Amino acid sequence: MKFASAIAAFLILLAPVARAEASVTRTHALAEFTTPKYAEGFPGFDYVNPDAPKGGGVVTAEPGSFDSLNSIILRGQVPRSIGLISDSLFVSSGDELEVVYGLIAETAEYPEDKSWVVFNLRPEAKFHDGHPVTAADFVFGWNAIEQHGRPFLKSFLEDVEKVEALEEHRLKVSFKTRGEMKPLIRAASILSPEPEHWWTADGRDIGKTTLEPPLTSGPYRVKAVDPGRSITYERVADYWGADLAVNIGQNNFDTVRTDFYRDDDVMFEAFKGGAYDFRQENRAQRWTSGYDIPQIKDGRIEKRAIANERPFGAQGIRFNMRRPQFSDPKVRLALAYLYDFEWLQKNILYGQYRRVKSNFPNSEFGASGPPTPAELEILEKYRGRVPDEVFTTAYEPPSTDGSGNNRDNVRKAMALFRQAGYETRDNKLVNAKTGQQMRIEFLDDNQSMVRVMQPYVTGLQRVGIDANIRIVDSAQHQARTDDFDFDAVMVFFNFFPPPGTEQRSYFGSAAADVKGSANYAGIKDPVVDALIEEVIAARDYDKLQVTSRALDRVLLWQHAMIPQWYNDQTWIAYWTKFGWPDRKPRFDTGFPSTWWSKEEKAASR
Repeated sequence: MKFASAIAAFLILLAPVARAEASVTRTHALAEFTTPKYAEGFPGFDYVNPDAPKGGGVVTAEPGSFDSLNSIILRGQVPRSIGLISDSLFVSSGDELEVVYGLIAETAEYPEDKSWVVFNLRPEAKFHDGHPVTAADFVFGWNAIEQHGRPFLKSFLEDVEKVEALEEHRLKVSFKTRGEMKPLIRAASILSPEPEHWWTADGRDIGKTTLEPPLTSGPYRVKAVDPGRSITYERVADYWGADLAVNIGQNNFDTVRTDFYRDDDVMFEAFKGGAYDFRQENRAQRWTSGYDIPQIKDGRIEKRAIANERPFGAQGIRFNMRRPQFSDPKVRLALAYLYDFEWLQKNILYGQYRRVKSNFPNSEFGASGPPTPAELEILEKYRGRVPDEVFTTAYEPPSTDGSGNNRDNVRKAMALFRQAGYETRDNKLVNAKTGQQMRIEFLDDNQSMVRVMQPYVTGLQRVGIDANIRIVDSAQHQARTDDFDFDAVMVFFNFFPPPGTEQRSYFGSAAADVKGSANYAGIKDPVVDALIEEVIAARDYDKLQVTSRALDRVLLWQHAMIPQWYNDQTWIAYWTKFGWPDRKPRFDTGFPSTWWSKEEKAASR
């Protein structure tokens, strides 16, 4: 099972070459700034048990629901576990953040100017119906992304100019850029084959949602679909890539079933009752006191806190700046002053979390402290176009003493509201010109969020804001966020280190009006756009770090986000019928593919 996201390898650069022939480099591994740990011909990853038994089954759970198995298009909700059935050209190593190794592609070739790359496909690669995987299947998949792809998916491949089949097993990808390696690595990590012979038969349309199990080439296939309730995968007995070094000791379960729950409390009770086998916990209250249960005491369930070294994306409340009441940064800062994180941390979060103070927390790419001389050198050309604090002051979100007495911050907030043209009338905060009361609806699809958001909503109501929380089902939540039909949402941004072109989708002006993009706040700032391009163009690691920190500072001082929290540990609980690996991937803290069932002793593949 590969619960570690393959997208973690999107933003990597090529490693030192394996060999060069006539100015063309050919290599088995791609990396950024480091030498790959595993040399050509390596037998398997160090963190796997090559003799792990195959067999048994595991049941996992996801919140929400699903109504499609087509992961390319914007429409429809797709199970997160759908990646089990697919292969990509290259696949990530779990104990290296920025390194990938050949899967469908045995090697990659590229010229000195990195204007193109040729992937040499393994002739033995095949789909589950026995048809060989060819370069034409990648071309078909690329065309589907171009015509129907989700905007966020497209953002990772926007530097691709052309994808073409040179021969049956030679795929060429050409780029709009020259001398940049990031686009090359993204293509290697993201592009997957889509079987044209299957999609074009029997009236199928790759541009539409479908619940028909798709034909793929990965270690698992879809066995059964109960729409919106569960999806079951079965291990492919004759999987073409089972004995590749990148797969040895992994994909050990015969079956993997994912059940879906619309209510988080119900999902937890189901876990305690044995309805599913593995849980990644995300509530401090529950982790602190909810696992005081007989199943833990008698050893049937084990809980572990694992140090999480992976860089995080930021979690925060994003206000929709497309709406007039949130267009003024003074209003957004005022709303931040009314958010009492320290009280929340003390009374609801059990002191278990760390405050987000960057768009790239837990990483070397986020700003901290006052700007360094190297950052100032980048920022200086934007002086007068960004807040003065960017050049002088370390960003810190408004804070309190945690006592619940937030009077000083309330006074600061009300002063900012007045400066922005609001005043209090009849205990309502209204626009001084129109008399319209400020209104904020916080949209979410998880009932468990009410307990952490309600104290903030209550505080807003006390100063005269018409604030409320709206909980909708996951399908409606996705539709509304895709259409930017919300006042405010609590969002966690995935971070794919190092920062790259996905920043355009998160914060770029062009993405602000593209439905389905990740620019929830609607940021449109030429300075941000320019800094994003500087991040993308950075050619060495130090320059990339400094530039991303400069971008981070400009974003933070826009107050487009109320920073919330992150956890530098991963909390997991699992039924002890599984074998805990003696070694585990350093950067894979989810349910890893290296686990196996203790009940199964047979090691047949």
